[in-house]
Amino acid sequence: MVNHQALNSRTRDRLLFFQEFLKNPVQIASLIPSSCFLEQRILKSAAIASATGIVELGPGTGGTTRAILRAMPENAHLLSIERNPQFHAWLSRINDERLTSHLGNALELKEIAASYGMQAPEVVISGIPFTALDDSEGVQIIEAIASLLAPNGRFVAYQLSKRVASLCRPILGPGRMMVELLNIPPMRVYQWQKT
Repeated sequence: MVNHQALNSRTRDRLLFFQEFLKNPVQIASLIPSSCFLEQRILKSAAIASATGIVELGPGTGGTTRAILRAMPENAHLLSIERNPQFHAWLSRINDERLTSHLGNALELKEIAASYGMQAPEVVISGIPFTALDDSEGVQIIEAIASLLAPNGRFVAYQLSKRVASLCRPILGPGRMMVELLNIPPMRVYQWQKT
C-alpha cells in the first residue's frame, strides 16, 4: 500500500489520477493531471483574474482548481462539480472558503448552481472529456452552460479531441482554439464568449 502521507501533493494527485484512469479510462481520458503550463493557458483564456463567479466541471484531483483559487480575486466564488467520488473526496480537502465542492453530474448544472444561490457566472471551465458523452448529454451540458453564463461570460474547455467544438458551434458559435504542447498529452484549449 502506498503511504500517501509521505508523498507531496502533486505526486499524490498524479497517483490518484492514474489509479482512477485505470478504473475508467474513457471517463478520465488522461493518464496524469494537467501540467502547470496547461493550467496557466486555461487561466489566461478564462480571464480568471477578473471573474467573481466561476464554475469548474470535471476538476479531477484539483490541480486546476488550486490554480484557479490562486488566480481569482479574493471576493470570487468557485463552484466545482465532480462526479467521481474519489476525486470529490480529494477536492474536499482543499481549505479555501471561496470553494464549494459538489459531488454531482454536470447534466444537472443549472440545478446545482441554483441550490447554492449562484448568480450567472462569468466563467465556466470544463475538463470533462466530451468524447465520453453521447451527443444528447454533450448538447444538454453545453446548453446549460450557455444559458447559465452571464452576458459576455466565457466558456473554456480543455480537451484531447475536437468534439466539444462541434457540439458548441450551433449553440455558442465557432469559438477559438489553442494547443498547449507542454502537457502530456498535448491539449486543445477552446474558448467561447457568450454574446
